[in-house]
Amino acid sequence: MTSTLSAATTTLDQRLDAAAKTVEPKVIECRRDIHQHPELGNREFRTSKLIADKLKSLGIEVKTPIAHTGVVGILKGGKPGRVVALRADMDALPVVEQVDLPFKSTARTNYNGQDVGVMHACGHDAHVAILLGVAEVLAGVREEVPGTVVFLFQPAEEGAPEGEEGGAALMVKEGALDSPKVDAVFGLHVTSRYPVGEIAYRAGAELAAVDSFKIVVHGKQTHGAYPWLGIDPIVVASQIVLGLQTIPSRQVDASLAPSIVTVGAIHGGVRNNIIPESVEMIGTIRSLDEKMRSDIHARIKRTAEDIAAAGGAKADVKIDPGYPVTYNDPALTETMVPTLRKLTSDVITVNPTLGAEDFSFYQQKVPGLFFWLGIRPKNQTAEQAASNHSPLFYIDESGLELGVRALAHVAVDYLKK
Repeated sequence: MTSTLSAATTTLDQRLDAAAKTVEPKVIECRRDIHQHPELGNREFRTSKLIADKLKSLGIEVKTPIAHTGVVGILKGGKPGRVVALRADMDALPVVEQVDLPFKSTARTNYNGQDVGVMHACGHDAHVAILLGVAEVLAGVREEVPGTVVFLFQPAEEGAPEGEEGGAALMVKEGALDSPKVDAVFGLHVTSRYPVGEIAYRAGAELAAVDSFKIVVHGKQTHGAYPWLGIDPIVVASQIVLGLQTIPSRQVDASLAPSIVTVGAIHGGVRNNIIPESVEMIGTIRSLDEKMRSDIHARIKRTAEDIAAAGGAKADVKIDPGYPVTYNDPALTETMVPTLRKLTSDVITVNPTLGAEDFSFYQQKVPGLFFWLGIRPKNQTAEQAASNHSPLFYIDESGLELGVRALAHVAVDYLKK
């Protein structure tokens, strides 16, 4: 008696599930290997080669490099149909790992001129391993796939090094969705907010747009004992910080969508008795509505400039747009949620988060669905578990098989529909 499911006696869904179970040990092994050898954005050379070699071994067409170190795999099914893309990000973070694991990262590298530790503190190692598992699963049933599956292995989701382009925006710019032309895109993200076995999603705006700002307040330097002889940019900057907080709390419709304006750093002055010439502040803007996003930008500029003018100073405001809103196409989401629900009884809808994801750049080009995959050990609460980006971030690997099944099933079900 054999334990292998044959095509003659099983449905395609059963074959996908059986194959996902079969590749699970390989997925875990791959994840551990990548975890032990993390690489920062646009520098994922080893990871990129590992991916390309694996795809080629499966008979999948490979395009690389794209967006510096990215890899695109193209699996043509045995039947005609649409084109669906599945995405995994590859880059690690400049974090020193504090988790005691046999495959703990001890890697170090240079990041923007600093010597830093490197760790997969956001689970991108799991994303790559999961998607390679999906590639193996779908390659094994390619004759039954009604269409084409494009595998997007993307660098630099956490941001490219200073002075470089990268990430999903560059993948799109260099044609990752164009040849063949993709009709829909899916992606997932592991998170310790949800336990193993749980999938979470939201239709519409799921993650925030993220923008950065820099405000330089120019005053007039003078002795700290005689402030009336100068213009104090520190006092003006303090007023601007408080004024910026009234934008999300008092000036925009908080019932429409949450937003945040955070000043993350202020620099000015060198001595206790000198009022400096200028003060610089930098911060982040998070918003879940594109119209509100533009409105907040205008209000930041007006608030800073007018408060500075009232104090006799001058404020130079620069806002650098970052990732757009991660927006799950409502129609696509409604169509695909039944697929997720057939995989696990623990599928939940969640509130949007003010975190950000550059998966949003793909969604600007084609309809997309991005969902969360729980990897928190079941004996921990969300408060006890270390968050993504923490040096203590930990993945319960028993949750990876569900990730393989989820992406494999949404791809096939989308193509079948």
